[in-house]
Amino acid sequence: MIYELRIYQSVPGRLPALISRFQNHTIQIWEKHGIRQAGFWTTLIGESNQQLTYLLAWDSMAERQERWSAFLADPEWIAISKESEKDGPLVQNISNELLQPTAFSSVK
Repeated sequence: MIYELRIYQSVPGRLPALISRFQNHTIQIWEKHGIRQAGFWTTLIGESNQQLTYLLAWDSMAERQERWSAFLADPEWIAISKESEKDGPLVQNISNELLQPTAFSSVK
């Protein structure tokens, strides 16, 4: 397994709209494309309370490339993304890392 760690730093004050887009739209579009989420978090204590962190689970890099590309090209996603940002962008920065579990990790 490969895990993708994504951290979205929202535009100040736009975190609720970002969370709403994931909860009400993005997750359903991911399901259509076979994209599996492993969890979502907001920051309780830390550097910023304006970020959304999540993990995606992939069987391989090839699977990630195929499914993520299909998601980004999905007309429903393109429309939702545009509509949700009609009052301005939701995200100011995205951090993205692809992680491989160690031999001693409880997550494989």
